[in-house]
Amino acid sequence: MTDPGTAAWPPAPIKTERLVLRESQARDRAALIDLSASPEVGTYVGGARPRDELERVVPEVPGRRPGFFVVELDGTMIGFIQLLDRRAPERPGHLSPEGGEAELGYMFLPHAWGRGYAAEACTAALDWFADALPGEPVVLTTQTANARSMRLAAKLGFTEVERFEEYGAEQWFGVWSPAAQPS
Repeated sequence: MTDPGTAAWPPAPIKTERLVLRESQARDRAALIDLSASPEVGTYVGGARPRDELERVVPEVPGRRPGFFVVELDGTMIGFIQLLDRRAPERPGHLSPEGGEAELGYMFLPHAWGRGYAAEACTAALDWFADALPGEPVVLTTQTANARSMRLAAKLGFTEVERFEEYGAEQWFGVWSPAAQPS
C-alpha cells in the first residue's frame, strides 16, 4: 500500500455542492476542541476528552498533516475527514497481514449531523484519494452499534470484510475500492 501521505499535499481546496475540504488552519482550533470534548461525538470513539486537557495539548494549527481535511460549511468548520495509514499489523482489521491500508476516519459536530454533510465530504475525499493514488483501496472501521456510521459506510460503497471485538465493542471492518464504484 502507498501511504496516503505520499500524495501531493496539501491539495487545492476541494469544493462540493455545499462544502469545502481544505487543509487545517489556526482558526479551526476552537472547533476541533469542541469536537473532541463533545460527549455526543465521543460516544463511539472512546468518550469525550476533558476540555482543559485539550486546551493545553491541541496545537495552534491542529491536524496539519497529509490526509487531514477540515470540512467547512459557509466558512466555518463543521468536522474533519482523515485518510490515515493503518499500519499496526497487530490490530485486527486488515486486507493484508502487514497492514498499511489507507483508513477513512471522520468526525462532525452534532449540529451538522443528519444533513448529508458527512456523505458529501467523504465522497469528495474518496474521489481525491482515487485520483491521487489510483487503484488503492480504503478501509473503514466503526462500531456496529454506531448506526449512523454503518449507514454512511454502506452509502459510500464500503463492503464488509469482517467483524471483530476491539475496545470492548464489536467493530465492523469494510473496504472501498475505486474500481468497484459506479462511474
